[in-house]
Amino acid sequence: MRAFALLMLAVTLVVPVQSAASEPPDAVSWLGRIATAGQRLNYSGTFIYQSGRNFETSRITRKVDSSGEHERLEVLDGSPREVIRSNREVRCVLPDQKTIIIDRSGGQRAFPARLPTSYAVVAESYRISVGDVSRVAGLDAQLVLLEPRDDLRYGHLLWAERDTGLLLKARMVDENGEIIEQFTFTDVSIGGEIDMEALKPRYVKNDSWRVIDAQGDEVRPGDSEWALSSPLPGYALKSVVRRPLGRDLGDILHLVYSDGLASISVFIEPLEADGVSASPEAFASGPINIYKRTVGGYLVTALGEVPLRAVRRLGDGIEPATR
Repeated sequence: MRAFALLMLAVTLVVPVQSAASEPPDAVSWLGRIATAGQRLNYSGTFIYQSGRNFETSRITRKVDSSGEHERLEVLDGSPREVIRSNREVRCVLPDQKTIIIDRSGGQRAFPARLPTSYAVVAESYRISVGDVSRVAGLDAQLVLLEPRDDLRYGHLLWAERDTGLLLKARMVDENGEIIEQFTFTDVSIGGEIDMEALKPRYVKNDSWRVIDAQGDEVRPGDSEWALSSPLPGYALKSVVRRPLGRDLGDILHLVYSDGLASISVFIEPLEADGVSASPEAFASGPINIYKRTVGGYLVTALGEVPLRAVRRLGDGIEPATR
């Protein structure tokens, strides 16, 4: 973790914006502010997502009222795409393919609502500290540092708006301090009223569009028929969903393990009748590490924005549950 510590030092050496507070802010309290701000505030803005040499610009608008949480995210680069969320229902609109995918939002939140409400559990897997105050999108932002306690997760740097706690910038770094991915608001408006017109889909569906319902059925963890043979430190099972693959193709089981910040998804699906068991394989797709192996007549795929060793350990540990 020496490289991560050096990165933290380099960040804190940036000339800070002076704060009037005489007492250093509590780091865990800042996580709480970030978690609640991203879910309770109205806001709209433009942010840039960076992964390696790839950049993507998105516009997000969010409103919270008596009927719940409503959000619209539109990707502004490349092929058009928008995500419409109303409480737990999420609709991903792909105009070029004339397709709408309907799913439900899980416990793991996207930027800027990055942290779950049970943020205190994050302290079990990360050393949490505060850095200096700097400027992001023209606003004063408090830096919060999360250094992993082991090699099963990455480090995180979070910049939260000083007055509201809204996450303005989030950076994930590996053990060498290299950036894996980063989200940064370039402009943002926090609070105030949001017109519901701003949340309506840009693209209008007609009869030629295809609608895919990917919500599946929630399964009690004890009824999933699969279990982790040995615990992965810090990670706990958060959800199990069973989704049909299609006529005569069986179901796919989706398990999500999380440490409160990082998460690993495990997909378990039946092999085709003539499917051949293959040797385990590991590869990466951008910031996501992927590991596959066969167990009996099933293909197990584990993936997540975590180190490969974590994905491999969890993928190797998934076995049919013994009764």
